[in-house]
Amino acid sequence: MAEVVLSQARGQAVQITINRPERRNAINEALCAGVIAAIDAAEADPAVRAIVLTGAGERVFCAGGDLKPSADGSPFALEPAEPNHYVIRLFRRMQACRLPIVARINGDAMAGGLGIVCACDMAITTSTARFGVPETRVGLFPMMILPYMMRIIPRRRLLEMCITGELIDAADALALDIVSYVVPPAELDAKVDWLLARIVDKSPTAIRIGKQVFHAIEDMALDQSFELTQVMLPIMAQSEDAKEGFAAFNAKRKPDWTGK
Repeated sequence: MAEVVLSQARGQAVQITINRPERRNAINEALCAGVIAAIDAAEADPAVRAIVLTGAGERVFCAGGDLKPSADGSPFALEPAEPNHYVIRLFRRMQACRLPIVARINGDAMAGGLGIVCACDMAITTSTARFGVPETRVGLFPMMILPYMMRIIPRRRLLEMCITGELIDAADALALDIVSYVVPPAELDAKVDWLLARIVDKSPTAIRIGKQVFHAIEDMALDQSFELTQVMLPIMAQSEDAKEGFAAFNAKRKPDWTGK
């Protein structure tokens, strides 16, 4: 049986591929565990500077939760002894990841697939992709993906999307800040490589610490944010990368980052 998650080098990045094209790359527990394991491996490798997350094929990035019923007839049954749902485990791992995660949106991103897009740090989509949360069509409402979507999509438009279940196109996704760039399908990989090149030549230490602080202050009060950031900047300035960055700037040369 084919692996549900594939991982391969992409220059100084790792590309993680959701590999269930026969199920429209739908989410299940094995898939979430596979993506988590791939993120763990990428973050443990000091040579890796970024992660690209994509779907297999050319039509669907991820169709959301697998609606094929489980034994009790429910696609989202919760095990009473394990209330920590596998989708939440995936989102928490993505949130904790200190490497930049770029969504390579090769096709439609629906329901949980849209949630995954919102959980990524940056997103590039093909112009033919569609986006939406059609759960109300099957008697559900977006739940586990709401926290991430509410951080990205304006409130009124998000609530309309959730209630009506209507899909939006790539241009609308760009206008709503769901994606960073829209390109024709034939230019998707070139645009991803362009963005990666702008990431991997920067200080990995600055990015790691910066992402950690960025996520930490998202839900803080303003004064709490000031307290953390005024301490973190001088701490970061003591890193080897910061010292190398200043030395390279003064010598007018390219920095040689060690990631320390």
